[in-house]
Amino acid sequence: MGKLPHDEITPFKESTLEKKDQVANMFNDIAFRYDFLNRFLSAGIDVGWRKKAIAELKSIHPKKILDVATGTADVALLSASMLKPDQIIGIDISDGMLDLGRKKITEKKLDHLISLYNGDSEYIRYVDNYFDAITVAFGARNFQHLDKGLCEMYRVLKPGGKLVVLEFSKPTAFGMKQLYRFYMNIITPTIGKLFAKNKDAYQYLNDSVQAFAEGQSFLNILHEAGFTQPYLKKLSFGICTIYCGSK
Repeated sequence: MGKLPHDEITPFKESTLEKKDQVANMFNDIAFRYDFLNRFLSAGIDVGWRKKAIAELKSIHPKKILDVATGTADVALLSASMLKPDQIIGIDISDGMLDLGRKKITEKKLDHLISLYNGDSEYIRYVDNYFDAITVAFGARNFQHLDKGLCEMYRVLKPGGKLVVLEFSKPTAFGMKQLYRFYMNIITPTIGKLFAKNKDAYQYLNDSVQAFAEGQSFLNILHEAGFTQPYLKKLSFGICTIYCGSK
């Protein structure tokens, strides 16, 4: 498949580090404000987006779930309450985010169910055909090589299993498109600098969304990685999209 445009987008333009190392450093830096800014910048709508994405898995009743780019474990925690699986593994490249996620899991008394590890989407440390379902929320655009990440997730997914990807997308309706562009170009980086003291991180959010393959293009990438029956559902006028594929 080769490199995709979004693979070239990095948080820190002058850095000589690989994308995944830059992303890890960026999230370590903003971890302490990440949950607050998510709720604030989306007016809380992001929680509903996550719930709708997880609901796509209800029909297959997954027992073992992998949450890739788990961050502070929002999706893992929601999956535990909505899907009642036997095991959830969350992986992420940011130790700062994982530390916060573990605290949330302990507070909810779910340590027996959810385990978080430092892990990379391109090298998942599980055998073939291990998980019934895989989730990725707002993490696919941070992959250093999107095609490798998707192929690796396909490998560890059981036949009959399902992948759900939740990712930002760009609305196309007149008015909403202009408002969204203003919000992502001006408001988000400014608030990111104000609260997280890191404007680069929130500028990267916009840049990575702009470059990310979306709609039919992303479904084609899923298909190339081996996934069957790919489909999408747009949320909130196209600000966000759920992508699904089966094995």
